[in-house]
Amino acid sequence: MFYHDKKLMYDVKVDGADPQFAQLLLEQFGGATGELTAALTYWTQSFHVENRAIRDMLQDIAIEEFSHLEMVGRMIEQLTEKASGAVKDAAFKSTLFTVRGIGPHLVDSQGQAWTAAYVNEGGNVVRDLRADIAAEAGARQTYEALVKLAPDEGSKKALVFLLTREVSHTHMFMKALESLGKLSDPLFGNVRPDETVDLYFNLSKDGPLDMRGPWNSEPAFRFVERPEPQGQLPQDVENPDDERHGHHQAHGIETQRVETGVTREVNNPADQHQDFSRSASERNPIE
Repeated sequence: MFYHDKKLMYDVKVDGADPQFAQLLLEQFGGATGELTAALTYWTQSFHVENRAIRDMLQDIAIEEFSHLEMVGRMIEQLTEKASGAVKDAAFKSTLFTVRGIGPHLVDSQGQAWTAAYVNEGGNVVRDLRADIAAEAGARQTYEALVKLAPDEGSKKALVFLLTREVSHTHMFMKALESLGKLSDPLFGNVRPDETVDLYFNLSKDGPLDMRGPWNSEPAFRFVERPEPQGQLPQDVENPDDERHGHHQAHGIETQRVETGVTREVNNPADQHQDFSRSASERNPIE
């Protein structure tokens, strides 16, 4: 059961109309890194979690993301409603609101419709929490870009609040992983990796630019300077529909190999077409 408090989580007060900026804000309403995506992702993930404390955390954050969605929607509403007369008409000509009307819509800043494919959940709490950290990073980056473009102080304050909460959620997810002992442990699941798990393959080689760091050094990794293939050549596959070399009959058209080694068709109607291997003057000599 849900309750909705009509008071906003944080004040949204813009100084004037700016449909162009409102269109950019659609990225956080109906975009891949937007608040609807986050809310539905965390809410769906919560159903897969046996740990009741982490389930509660995911549900709390999911509902907060719906509150953020409301804030973004109200910002878009104000930025589009507060225009009037010639100013409004001129501003709307270059935005999605021309045909969709004022207020938010479930599209991103380019008009691409929101899709459930944005929801990232995989049924494993460690996998999901790691994906959530990446998702919050994407949202934070988008908000930073929007803060830099904000046309007024009211919009900027609201966006900084939303950006801050992305950082907070990241920290919460990290602490949840830490409570599971999985913040720095890359392994999870029931299938154990093989003996290559600690190998680092130096496959992008450029002498002095081959850099070393904790990601390819002892004790965590064994550095393989010149990796060698461990497998054999792939097995040949017979494709009955593939083209054949040599003299053969195909659909009643006889083919033969000429001196150049190229197979051509004899009595093929296509031979009547222009020969693009010769110049126009060679094809049509002047008398």
